[in-house]
Amino acid sequence: MRIVLNGVPPSLNRFAGRLNGWEYRGEKERWTSAVQWLAKRELARLGRPAAPDFAHVAITYFFPDRRRRDPDNYGGKFLLDGLTKAGAIRDDSFAHIALTVRGDTDRKRPRTEIVVTEGDKK
Repeated sequence: MRIVLNGVPPSLNRFAGRLNGWEYRGEKERWTSAVQWLAKRELARLGRPAAPDFAHVAITYFFPDRRRRDPDNYGGKFLLDGLTKAGAIRDDSFAHIALTVRGDTDRKRPRTEIVVTEGDKK
């Protein structure tokens, strides 16, 4: 399964040390819901297969510029929660997924691509 979202979720650094959690909750809801909706649509197109017991999840962020960014600030929390809610993955724990996070640049079309493939724990 492959889904593409316009834009890139905010870095977790954006929320570090802030007292107002409303901004965090709003962004989390926005991105989680978008992934959930797109994943459900893709699952329906594929005939709604059951979530695999183990899956490989590859997230590629296409940023609008080459500025330095740390992968640990883009771990995919919001995105993985959306995949779980949609039933695309069984759970977002280490017992059920292997996660790959990459970054690239696309000045004309910043986006986030998520590919979920059934696999084994190897």
